[in-house]
Amino acid sequence: MDDMHDERRDNPDTEHSRLTGDQVGEAVTGVSGAIVGAAIGSLGGPIGTVVGGIAGAVGGWWAGRAVVDAAEEYTLDDEAVYRNHYDNSPVRLADRKFDAARPAFRLGHIAARNPDYRGRSFVDVEPDLRKGWDSSTSKLYGDWARVRGYVNDAYDRKMNMIEREQLREKASNAADEDTRRLNTNADLNLY
Repeated sequence: MDDMHDERRDNPDTEHSRLTGDQVGEAVTGVSGAIVGAAIGSLGGPIGTVVGGIAGAVGGWWAGRAVVDAAEEYTLDDEAVYRNHYDNSPVRLADRKFDAARPAFRLGHIAARNPDYRGRSFVDVEPDLRKGWDSSTSKLYGDWARVRGYVNDAYDRKMNMIEREQLREKASNAADEDTRRLNTNADLNLY
């Protein structure tokens, strides 16, 4: 089994997410956002409940297969970074372990993958994200005011990673284009 499969096996939400994505992807075209949201929430564990709430309230990207793909990109390395951040945070929830903050970190991480949020600050997208953090989620994981910083930190981290990757890709494409032009000019000089 390759590393990606090992990593997904170790991520308990992945199999639920894959099943949810298949069902949601098939259902989105003819089902209301509220029903889609309920489908995501019932199958996806804690983060599925939050994302399901957003899907029901906001729809769009949040109610389709792409959100599940984004959730599957959450790795054990991401988890380790967020756990370390939480464990060393001076504002950490003293009465709760990392498991209580995990859905907040995952929400921010996943939200950064939403193409509608490209180039937008956390403050700009926060109203959408807050819609998924309902009263039952607050009882389990802390109210929005207590977890907002974790969502923000993960959103900013992942958004920065995406932006750096886009810059690397743009630079690589420019280098490839320069090489193509040089080769074309060299070919012209041979004749």
